[in-house]
Amino acid sequence: MALIKREGGDSGVHRDRKAARECPDLLVSLSDDSATTRRWAARDLVDCPNVAAALVARLKVEPELSVREVILTTLTQLGDAVAVAGLVDCLRSEDAALRNEAIEAMKQLPDEVAPIMRGLLGDADSDVRIFTVNVLESLRHPDVESWLIDVIRRDPHVNVCATAVDLLSEVGTSAAVGALDALKVRFLDEPYINFAANLALRSIAAE
Repeated sequence: MALIKREGGDSGVHRDRKAARECPDLLVSLSDDSATTRRWAARDLVDCPNVAAALVARLKVEPELSVREVILTTLTQLGDAVAVAGLVDCLRSEDAALRNEAIEAMKQLPDEVAPIMRGLLGDADSDVRIFTVNVLESLRHPDVESWLIDVIRRDPHVNVCATAVDLLSEVGTSAAVGALDALKVRFLDEPYINFAANLALRSIAAE
């Protein structure tokens, strides 16, 4: 899902953009019956303090895709601890679309997400660990490879390791070779692990 860029050049007020633009009014407008009003409110709340929690709460119940996209864009622009924690909480949702949207939003916040990445990669829920590896796919951070190496050395779940190996095929260097060889031994009876690890090794050797 592509995040919506903040609109510009709106010299006039949209007919569904309510006149009152104070922060408390915008928070109320997040629950308006009109999707357009909710969308404008989510957009304009970027200039208000301490609104991330309200945006996350609305995100979890918002039925309109276009409104969710603006909420996510605003959350990434805010990028504070509450916004990041709210996105992480969405990874635990039963709503697959919401999980994917949160993953895409987290990819836009490499510096904000980096301090919590090791904790997420060690989460008790293997699905959360897999989603976290998916975040790493586009996370422009110098520690991505080392995080993936740590996953394939330590994670007991074959699907988590398989997801990490797939990404190492794209970003791995010679630093990952030992961990990939050890992974093949650790999951000797898992054909896909052997295939994916060999693919990653060939990719590294070709560089």
